[in-house]
Amino acid sequence: MQPREVDVAILGAGSAGLSAWRAARNMGASVVLIDPGPFGTTCARVGCMPSKLVIAAAEAAHHARQVSEFGVHSEGVRVDGREVMERVQSERDRFVGFVMEVIEEAREAGELIVGRGTVTAPGKLAIGDGTEVVFKSLVVATGTTPFIPPPFRGIEHALFTNETFFDMETLPKSTLVVGLGAIGLELGQALHRLDVQTTLVGIGGQVGPLSDPIVLENAEQTLADELDIHIDYELTSIEPAGEGIRLRFVDSKGRERDEEFEKVLMAAGRKPMLDKLGLEHLGIEPGDDGRYVIDPETLQLGDAPVFFAGDVNELHPLLHEAADDGRIAGQNAASYPDVRASWRRTPLGIVFSDPQIGVVGGGYAALGDCEAVAGEVSFENQGRARVQAMNAGKVRIYADKHSGKLLGAELFGPRVEHLSHLLAWAVQS
Repeated sequence: MQPREVDVAILGAGSAGLSAWRAARNMGASVVLIDPGPFGTTCARVGCMPSKLVIAAAEAAHHARQVSEFGVHSEGVRVDGREVMERVQSERDRFVGFVMEVIEEAREAGELIVGRGTVTAPGKLAIGDGTEVVFKSLVVATGTTPFIPPPFRGIEHALFTNETFFDMETLPKSTLVVGLGAIGLELGQALHRLDVQTTLVGIGGQVGPLSDPIVLENAEQTLADELDIHIDYELTSIEPAGEGIRLRFVDSKGRERDEEFEKVLMAAGRKPMLDKLGLEHLGIEPGDDGRYVIDPETLQLGDAPVFFAGDVNELHPLLHEAADDGRIAGQNAASYPDVRASWRRTPLGIVFSDPQIGVVGGGYAALGDCEAVAGEVSFENQGRARVQAMNAGKVRIYADKHSGKLLGAELFGPRVEHLSHLLAWAVQS
């Protein structure tokens, strides 16, 4: 079989990979996309979109139970877990279908290879079916996979992640949520509102991406009013118990707990999918921490014709950032060795909990040593929030002390996704 020769080879056909494919093609490069499947992108298949469908169902149940505060009474609210998941899967498959249209476009153009690619030497890839690809530049866009902490590696029978959660036929009766990042907060709160007995645990005081101690404290207190949530728990033991698990731990209030759960939702972080890619054959070694050093401006690996795009580079694990990564990596791969930095959006992350969380411009943690001042507002007595009985949360906005230049913000409050977008535009301007 003759080798397939291309200017740019792309490992991974997710959001970043597809964006890189378009960008390299637009530069006039010959391109091939290599992915073993399943196709559909993390966002559409196991991330943003199906999680929002679960959240929408949870919000409907929550609002139905809360309307008595307005003098409106809705009796007998009942959650049918099977019907909830049927709608989630039906709509999820529709979103995946839109992505598949792009995959088919690549297939029809002869620019898709279904298989797992492995680097065998600089400029060479081997595919599982025996195909060899010779490339001038490589884009690695293989994404991430859920990280399972060692104590939880013996309970696979009861464990699920965002990659398996949305395929459940119905909702479990009880769930332990491990990890308080975006996935843990969103799905943990949604499960609670859908009548699943839910306990959420984390370490290090994390609540989503918040780093401002004032906003963080407000978020912890507000969420604890509704949820059994513990931002700094201490695990004593975990073991199988029938079809579920038995957990012994010390919660955030110092109480010893001994409980059983039907399922464990693992949301303790993700790790780059770099195993078995053969990157060692590029002649570039990872750093002491096991991570490859990527230029955040160009996404280039060292001085090699290799570019990391999307979640795999661990720089900006967000859908819109993955798309931008793909554009930058695809353009640089096509024009190598003429490699350039490109424009980026103001950093913006949103967690669709209730209240929502927004971090603009990197938030409090990104201020570093700069001399900044902060403006603060509470939603407790804010007019519209009280009208809608959603009056909880706090916002902190940061500016340079001397110039008054807007630097960013951390937000925890009702529907702050909209205010977060406005502030991001303001920072970028």
